[in-house]
Amino acid sequence: MTEISASRKINNHGYSALTERARIYAQLMRLDKPIGTLLLLWPTWWALLIVGNGWPQWHIVLMFTIGTFLMRSAGCVINDYADRNFDAAVARTNQRPFALKKVKTKEAILLTLILCLLAALCLLPLNHLTWMMSLPALFLAMTYPFTKRFFPLPQLYLGLAFSFGIPMAFVAESSHIPVVAWILMAANICWTLAYDTIYAMADKEDDLKIGIHTSAITFGQYDITAVMLSHLGFDLLMLITGWLIHASWPFWLAVPVVGWLQYRQYRGIRSRDRHQCFIMFSHNNWLGAIWFLGLLLNYYYAMS
Repeated sequence: MTEISASRKINNHGYSALTERARIYAQLMRLDKPIGTLLLLWPTWWALLIVGNGWPQWHIVLMFTIGTFLMRSAGCVINDYADRNFDAAVARTNQRPFALKKVKTKEAILLTLILCLLAALCLLPLNHLTWMMSLPALFLAMTYPFTKRFFPLPQLYLGLAFSFGIPMAFVAESSHIPVVAWILMAANICWTLAYDTIYAMADKEDDLKIGIHTSAITFGQYDITAVMLSHLGFDLLMLITGWLIHASWPFWLAVPVVGWLQYRQYRGIRSRDRHQCFIMFSHNNWLGAIWFLGLLLNYYYAMS
């Protein structure tokens, strides 16, 4: 009985250790914070709806959805690896695995490679041009975390990384990239610059102490103005997108709703309060959802 009891204890200890590693890896991948995945998915889904004229091929939608989740997870892991010497000094990030010394650099790199390989498998059902376009997308995703060391507007670089799924979606569905794809990509870059500057405003005090670059620091006292001008650029480019696709009235109904939400963001970030800035950042998920719904209803109306 003693040997059986000892064996059970060993098994339970092994199971607990495995569970703890899984929990740490899930935290590295931000599985508990899906908003980043959604902010990546909305523009990709916009693009798939447009190029598919409301009916994109289901397997392409599935592959892009899974691939986006995996690449966002990989990006989060490499971001924590890049910031491993800074996160302990930032209030919002001081409970992350690297800050608490619960994960080794080799583990993070291996996890990143596994996630990237799994994302690469999502490319197999797609055409070869999409495979080729995945290379610059991978480069942008993996290098973004390091731009905070030297580039004054890393949020703009993130905009490129977060927008590359748009031309890839057009190529996967139609094998070419029309003008509307580039307009949509530019719109998303503006939107990313807007919401990630709000995100950076929440960390501004800590980032100044540790000496990294963010758009909130670069814009200084004009950070709120920069956010709203970026939102304005986003809106104008989405209007051009609607005009190029000959959108019907459901698409245009999204415009005042988006404008109202952006005004609410302005009111929320005026105080530059850290907590309010983070809340306003998270509200951008609704902007993505509203534009998606506008596009979806646009094509539904056109087919009815």
